[in-house]
Amino acid sequence: MGISSALYSAISGLQSNSQAMTVTGNNISNSNTIGFKTSSTVFSDLLSASIASSGGNSQVGRGSQVQTVQTNFSQGGFQSSSSSTDIAIVGSGLFIVSNPSDATDLYTRNGSFTFNDSGYLVNADGYRVQGSTYSSGGLLNSGSLSDIQVDRVSQIPAKQTANVTLQTNLDSNSSILGTFDLTNPTSTSNYSTTTTLYDSLGTSHLATCYFTKTAGNAWDWNLTVDSADLGGTAGALTNIGTGSLTFDANGTLASGATGTTSTLAWVDGADPAQVVTYNFEPTQFNSTSTVFSQDQDGYTSGQVTDVAVDTDGKVSAVYSNGETIAVGKIALATFADTNGLEKKGSSLFEATRESGTPTIGYPGASQGTLTTKSLELSNVDLATEMVNLITIQNGYSANSKVITTANQMLQELINLKQ
Repeated sequence: MGISSALYSAISGLQSNSQAMTVTGNNISNSNTIGFKTSSTVFSDLLSASIASSGGNSQVGRGSQVQTVQTNFSQGGFQSSSSSTDIAIVGSGLFIVSNPSDATDLYTRNGSFTFNDSGYLVNADGYRVQGSTYSSGGLLNSGSLSDIQVDRVSQIPAKQTANVTLQTNLDSNSSILGTFDLTNPTSTSNYSTTTTLYDSLGTSHLATCYFTKTAGNAWDWNLTVDSADLGGTAGALTNIGTGSLTFDANGTLASGATGTTSTLAWVDGADPAQVVTYNFEPTQFNSTSTVFSQDQDGYTSGQVTDVAVDTDGKVSAVYSNGETIAVGKIALATFADTNGLEKKGSSLFEATRESGTPTIGYPGASQGTLTTKSLELSNVDLATEMVNLITIQNGYSANSKVITTANQMLQELINLKQ
């Protein structure tokens, strides 16, 4: 041991602080990088050398080294976005993205995604977001992961109306009119409401339901369409269904909750065997007759106009006819040791032996929840990094002073010869 050892100890200090400066500089340079996770440098001393002294054996250190660079996976702040494919994670989960060239899975907190020209949900590098797909029957295929893809140029066929639900109130003070007259519907009905029905070709037909009070707690309903829709005279009405409703003394429906139309052979060549079931949910209270809600399950054909992502990770295609069909569900991964993940650039990480195998699941309490139209900001704390700069600079300067001082001591030793 001697003065030269002090030189090498100081050199190790310079090297350690240089590496720490690189880490801190990288943190600062990524302070605005979406999904970036800051790193910190952990120093340790080098193996000490033993020396003999009057008090026994002692140890003298031989400098410092960078023991590890730890990644801080703490939650970053949020930035609002107008895109439904910008997604932030609240919790410990990471998105799974796959390199299409070699099917390698990587992991990221950067949820800035878009759909490419092939309909794949991808990140800025073109890596495809992984999740599970839905079957045509709406069931989630949760057994394996695959690329999230939406066919942006597809269309869904028309669906003919099979069921209509009407929730109404029929005024108990309405006059008793007796029999409904198809040629004079307005004067022989107390109330009416119109619903759009769709045939198998997606053509819409207006069906009007007339309610006629026939007794104190009894009503008839008659369902009509324009006769021209069924091959008859335009402007005339054709009755396609009729029935009766009875109420108890409390205004609650006692009978007649359902009714069906006749077979609808539309003139446009649609399915000639269409039959529609009407589900009545009326009341008879002392208030104005009105429709609270009406719903039917048919629709015309439609093209994809948008893609929606829910907070539960469900990716759905939105069609021009108002229908929304689930396509896939985004999966998230968690690790036993996130510090064991290896950085691959572009806010991407790769699993290693130290990180362990990923636990795959869907957004929720264990994997983390999603916030749509948001992006997670870098978790770099600039105030902390500035303090680190001062500390590293002081350490570097102090080590350089050790070299200068040791050099002066060596010069003094050399000068003894003179």
